[in-house]
Amino acid sequence: MAQWEFNRSAALLERLGVAGQADVVNLYAARAARGFGDGFAAIILPAYLLEIGFDPLQIGLVATAALLGSAATTLAIGFLAPRYHLRTLLLACAALMVLTGIAIPSFQHLVFIAAIAFIGTMNPTTGDIGVHVPLEQAALAHRATDADRTRVFARYGLIGALSIAAGALAAGTPDLLVSLGMARIGALQAMFYVYAALGLVGALFYSRLPRAEVKETAPRATALGPSRRTVYKLAALFSLDAFAGGFTVQSLMALWLFERFDLSLAAASAFFFWSNVLAAFSYPVAARLGKRFGLVNTMVFTHIPSSVCLILAAFSPNLTVVLALLLVRSALSQMDVPTRTSYVMAVVTPAERTAAASVTAVPRSLASSISPALSGALLSTSFAGLPLVVCGVLKIVYDLSLLFSFRHIKPPEEKEPSH
Repeated sequence: MAQWEFNRSAALLERLGVAGQADVVNLYAARAARGFGDGFAAIILPAYLLEIGFDPLQIGLVATAALLGSAATTLAIGFLAPRYHLRTLLLACAALMVLTGIAIPSFQHLVFIAAIAFIGTMNPTTGDIGVHVPLEQAALAHRATDADRTRVFARYGLIGALSIAAGALAAGTPDLLVSLGMARIGALQAMFYVYAALGLVGALFYSRLPRAEVKETAPRATALGPSRRTVYKLAALFSLDAFAGGFTVQSLMALWLFERFDLSLAAASAFFFWSNVLAAFSYPVAARLGKRFGLVNTMVFTHIPSSVCLILAAFSPNLTVVLALLLVRSALSQMDVPTRTSYVMAVVTPAERTAAASVTAVPRSLASSISPALSGALLSTSFAGLPLVVCGVLKIVYDLSLLFSFRHIKPPEEKEPSH
């Protein structure tokens, strides 16, 4: 899978006019390996925790620990980025992924599992939250022109989402192993070792980055300067979005489907495969819409319908209708990802990009870490769909606030040429 994405990335880069930049290809390929692991881990994790006796509240606490840890490590990256080469930091991230995959199946006590989730790289969201994200975003932004920047991030998102979809499909592997005679808990644990192996694959691609990448190809990273006010406002709004999204991270959505409709692991795997495929192909569509209608408009007017679908799914008693609504949501809800990233990178100076990526990512991780525990508690109530309703309503509030606050702040490619 990683090699296929590597070859496809080269073709995409040809079209973007940056085919000679092998470091971008390596970043794309590493994203594919990491996404494949995230795709099955987000589904396997709740299934494994249910298997060893955890209840929904405890699973929500583990998801919260994972997101809190992501926030802490992302904040640390913001401070370390100006002092170390991106290659060094990305290799450290890959090593942490390896250790996470080895450690999780080694323990079954809540405290130890939560501690590993906090320190490690397990991502219950499969989204653009994690210690790798600000490093990869800054590296890509430095290599894209204003005209191509959104497309570069759309391709990056497309590769990541397709690999996540493939990973979600692979989440059905434990059922196959059980049918061949393996114990269920052993089959689930085996998938975490695959996750660790994918960390090694990511390290291979990161190791191909130039040792002096930061000094030679990008302005030296600095703390926030002239763009500070804009970045802080964006971070506050993104935090609201992330807090809302934390109620329906993929691990908890899988848990809701397991508990509400008694969905099998194989069926959940197939559903999340198609869900992520639809999300994947929304990225290039988002790039086209962003170029035609503007980045902020694309973020807002694709996001609101997806939130309405989520709210409707919470009230439907029919599994087919629920899955259809969630698939429509998947086709729309991620269009804000490449446009949002491109917008942040566009409205700050080049030297501020790593800091801006970190400052906007850390509050997102912190905010999203609070809601999974709340969601786990709400899943135990008489109306288990309440987390979906809360998520949808809060996201609509975020969208309208973003439109009101930033519709007049244009990235360079949307500004009228001066005469």
